[in-house]
Formats: sequence, structure tokens, C-alpha cells
Amino acid sequence: MLAAWTFGYTFGMKTAVSIPDEIFEKAERLARRGRRTRSDVFSAALREYVARHAPDEVTEAMDRVCAQLQDHKDDFIRVAARQVLERAEW
Repeated sequence: MLAAWTFGYTFGMKTAVSIPDEIFEKAERLARRGRRTRSDVFSAALREYVARHAPDEVTEAMDRVCAQLQDHKDDFIRVAARQVLERAEW
């Protein structure tokens, strides 16, 4: 049997935060224009903030992309990249 609280309209952690009125109003307008909930807007904003301030995660993502690219050898791309790098001012 499932507990009654599992039937809420959201999945995830609920929390209360204090937000300046100006930011709240802007987020409210953004949510209405995008036909999204405030929770969606605040979650997206926080997700972006965390991603920008978690350099280890960015580095890990870039490492994964580079590892995938190393498996794909393409002579045209290699030659083109070398030409671009030779022309660039360092």
C-alpha cells in the first residue's frame, strides 16, 4: 500500500526559500509566458546555476565528449583543425 503523500502533484524535494519580490515577479511572468509551473522555472534556474558553478561536472562532461571523439578518426577533420590552429594567433 502506498502512503497518501506519494500522490502529490510533484515528484522530488519540496522546500521553502525566500526570494526578493522583484525576482519572484519576473519568474512568475516567465512561467506564465512559457505555460510552465513556477516549480519548473525555479528548478530549471537552479539546475543551470548548479551546472555553471560545478566545474568538475563540466570537466567530466568535456572529458566524455573528448573520449568519444578520440574513437572517431576523421582525416578531413584532423587536417582542417590543424589549419585553423596554425592560423590562430596565440
